[in-house]
Amino acid sequence: MALLKQMLKSIREKNPNEPEFHQAVKEVHESILPVLKSHKDYVEARLFERICEPERVISFRVCWTDDQGKVQVNRGYRVQMNSALGPYKGGLRFHPSVNQSILKFLAFEQVFKNALTGLPLGAGKGGADFDPKGKSDGEVMRFCQAWMMEAYRHIGQFTDVPAGDIGVGEREIGYLFGAYKKIRNEFQGVLTGKGQDWGGSVLRPEATGYGLVHFAHFMLTEVDATLENKTCLVSGAGNVSQIAIEKLLQEGAKVVGFSDSSGFIHDPEGMTEDKLRFLKKIKSGQRKSISVFADNYKSAEFTPKGKKTIWSIPADCAFPCATQNELDENDAKTLQQNGLTLLAEGANMPCTPKAIDYLQASKVLYGPGKASNAGGVAVSGLEMTQNRMGRYWSKQDLEKELRTIMKAIHEKCLETIATHGLADLDYLNAANIGAFEKVAKAMNAQGTI
Repeated sequence: MALLKQMLKSIREKNPNEPEFHQAVKEVHESILPVLKSHKDYVEARLFERICEPERVISFRVCWTDDQGKVQVNRGYRVQMNSALGPYKGGLRFHPSVNQSILKFLAFEQVFKNALTGLPLGAGKGGADFDPKGKSDGEVMRFCQAWMMEAYRHIGQFTDVPAGDIGVGEREIGYLFGAYKKIRNEFQGVLTGKGQDWGGSVLRPEATGYGLVHFAHFMLTEVDATLENKTCLVSGAGNVSQIAIEKLLQEGAKVVGFSDSSGFIHDPEGMTEDKLRFLKKIKSGQRKSISVFADNYKSAEFTPKGKKTIWSIPADCAFPCATQNELDENDAKTLQQNGLTLLAEGANMPCTPKAIDYLQASKVLYGPGKASNAGGVAVSGLEMTQNRMGRYWSKQDLEKELRTIMKAIHEKCLETIATHGLADLDYLNAANIGAFEKVAKAMNAQGTI
């Protein structure tokens, strides 16, 4: 079909100089081509192109004053990608690398991730090219308040519900929520990831990391294996990485490596609960480099950022939890040659396309982020429900709900593999096709809007 051949080219031409967005779109396009070929109505309704076109992109100036009294200027964004299944839902990222391409790719990925959860969630993403690192609490507060001075016009509990992402934790969510409440004079669930004393949910900080390990567990059950005694690598040292390590230890796995922007740690003896507490202290509390970890534990070796990466360490399982395109084809080859059996993504699009192709071809179990790291947005959705009901659920209830949702995502992938005749345990194409079909049906039912 000529239209299908021109589809990807047209999207690229419409969105020039946006490589991350192009990468995300190309992956899904390749997965769903067989579906489009068998559904003429989807093609005629231009559903894929409509999913690729944000419903709204908001870009705005953010002016704030630093501790020296100097005015600083940043750029803020909110990409409201798709509302076919519910209000826009997705995180905020505060990082110097933030631009429209990155946020559009993240919002696009969010469409499919949110659909897989089974919850009534649309998709969005936002943030700013602001770097919280090295800033005082006062500077972060003033920036967050300035960001919200514009963004409050475009968000709300039934419209768009942002959450945290890189550079946006509970501190930033608190300042953003306080500003919104002051401006609107309303206490509503406009943000998720809030503190548990003021509208937040238990388990939300742990949700992405726990969900990631749950999904890896379900993947391994398909090959009659478990995480117990598996040697694991977890890139990153932020919240998702820390919690993934915590859950892996609970499952009996041995975590021998983790990283941050300064380099990586190799600890052949493996992480322990005491070591994890120290890692949380230096990263979440003191905001120091992980090199301090090696200073404190003789078994650990720190390698500064350079040619060598964390993926050079032999391991059974890998969990990239840092950022997009952190793991390339050479890393994938090294991991596979060193005995890798499973890779599940904790970050969004952390593997390059060539790395994914290599992993798929080498029969490594590959869990794409839109399925494996959906636990965070799932519990965010449950936080929204609690806010609307005006009540809190127990940790026990939420742990049960999270595991149920991750199991349902896994089962949806297996069902899609069987229905569409995909290769055995092809989670990548299954996640893309299963999510696309759900969003496409909703958009079709709602008409051309």
